[in-house]
This record gives sequence, C-alpha cells and structure tokens, in this order.
Amino acid sequence: MSDSPPAFRIEPLGEHDRAAFSCGVEALDRYLREQASQDARRHAAAPFVLVTAENRIAGYYTLSANVIRGDDLPAETVKKLKWPPYGELPATLIGRLARDIGFRGQGIGELLLMDALKRAFENVEVVGALAVVVDAKDEEAGRFYAKYGFLSFPDTRERLYLPMKTVEKLFASSAEFVGRSKSFFPSKGGGSAS
Repeated sequence: MSDSPPAFRIEPLGEHDRAAFSCGVEALDRYLREQASQDARRHAAAPFVLVTAENRIAGYYTLSANVIRGDDLPAETVKKLKWPPYGELPATLIGRLARDIGFRGQGIGELLLMDALKRAFENVEVVGALAVVVDAKDEEAGRFYAKYGFLSFPDTRERLYLPMKTVEKLFASSAEFVGRSKSFFPSKGGGSAS
C-alpha cells in the first residue's frame, strides 16, 4: 500500500453521490444533499466538488456574485485599498466550504479554498470583483480564513474579505502551492485543481 496522498480532482457538481458526505455540520451536509443542485440549475451558486479517484466527495465549495456595501468598511480602508467610492462594491462570495470528516488533516480545506480563490481571480475579467467574501460559521472557521489573509469587517466579525489584489499576489508567488497541489492533482488522467 502506498503512503502517497490520494489523487483528487475538482469539478462542477454533477451526478455525484452526495449521500455519504458528512462534514459534521448538518446544515452544510443538507445543503450539498438537497439544495446545491437546485442552486446550480437556478444559477444562484456554482457548487464545485473535490472528488477522489473513486468519485467519493471529499469536500465542496460554492461561488456566487456578491456586493460589499460601501459603508461596511471605513472610508480610509476603501481609500487605502484603492477601491472606487461606490455605494456597492462587487465581490465574489464563497458561500459554503466544507470537508468530509473522513479527510480531516489532509489539507482538503486549503485545497478547496485555493481553488475557489483561483477561480474567483480567473473570472475578474469576465465579472468584476474587488474582493472575495466569506461568512465564517464559527471562530474556528474565522481563524482558518484569517490564516490566509482574510480581514474581518468592522461591524460583523464573522464576515471576512480578501482583496482581489491580495489574491493576485498569492497566485503570483504560489510556486509552493503549485508544487504541493501536483501531488493531489496528477497531470495525466486525474483532472486538475481548476
């Protein structure tokens, strides 16, 4: 038996078996089982799943368009970020991000987050976005996002954002991530992280 990590691929949610997925948070499990396909069909969210070579779902996330209200951030922060002084600022929302408990400790959360950020960044030329926004479900999730540079909104600590310029810099200097991800996403026959 090999000690190498299993090969994964990330793809849009399709006819995947979602019944066995369990992240330990019933609302996130239920969303994947009962709502994600409907949201995809209605274009309310774009769900992506991380699956093993055996097509088991190891995790998922969703992306959708969002706005940051101009008054959600102090004017000096908006100015420092060099964002326009609009009443509503375009953003991309990572609405949900969850990892199956059977894959705990394998870096799945990071892989999902990096793929979501990469997709958000790759699409700013098509649908403008100044930041990526997340709503942390608890303090642990908030710490997870903060570890990657997400900043809290002053009045809603569980709502965090990462300026798209920061995402751009992340991928400009992501040789380490690319090297790590190759062991999870083989280049031949196993799909890719994007």
